[in-house]
Amino acid sequence: MKKPDNVADNPGLLPYGSNIGAPAIKVDDVHSWKLSKVHKLNKQFEKRFLELKSEYEKLLEEHLWNDIIYKSKFNFEPVVGEIYHLYYGKNKETFLSLIGPNE
Repeated sequence: MKKPDNVADNPGLLPYGSNIGAPAIKVDDVHSWKLSKVHKLNKQFEKRFLELKSEYEKLLEEHLWNDIIYKSKFNFEPVVGEIYHLYYGKNKETFLSLIGPNE
């Protein structure tokens, strides 16, 4: 059986109304909404990136100091959290001491 030209097979799936009595279908403009959300998201990513970068730089600095300290000469077992003094010797080698510069 032939159906009329103005009848759709799946009217619920069409992006437009399939008859004269159907409501008008308007697509909302979400471009400005998307831009504001993308801007906010980029700000969050940038903030988190800068936090991670700062943590990474602190970690690198700690590693550098640990490397300097443990490659220097010392005749005792250093305890984490105690205060020690790092000096350059006559031959430009570093050494760790319990004695401060004013003691």
